[in-house]
Amino acid sequence: MSWIILVIAGLMEVGFTFCLGKTKTATGQELVLWWIGFLSALGLSMFLMTKAAERLPIGTVYPVWTGIGAVGAVLVGILFFNEPATFWRIFFITTLILSIIGLKVLG
Repeated sequence: MSWIILVIAGLMEVGFTFCLGKTKTATGQELVLWWIGFLSALGLSMFLMTKAAERLPIGTVYPVWTGIGAVGAVLVGILFFNEPATFWRIFFITTLILSIIGLKVLG
């Protein structure tokens, strides 16, 4: 169950990254809503990461959480913000994913 909570925490990190990206072009009430989404996702992400750390080693929790967030942020950038999907970006995202899987297998 702790791993599921950790994955959701990582996905919330992706969510707050997406909201942060949307604040760059939003104005008025839309901007306020994106900031509310950012703060909500940030708070939920931190809360869930804390819950996962109650049962899993922090040396595993933090790298997995940041890894999910990093991979998710790059994918959000590519899919929603027209960032380039170069060979090297995909290559290093793949190595990051493999490292996260390695932590799960060895943890």
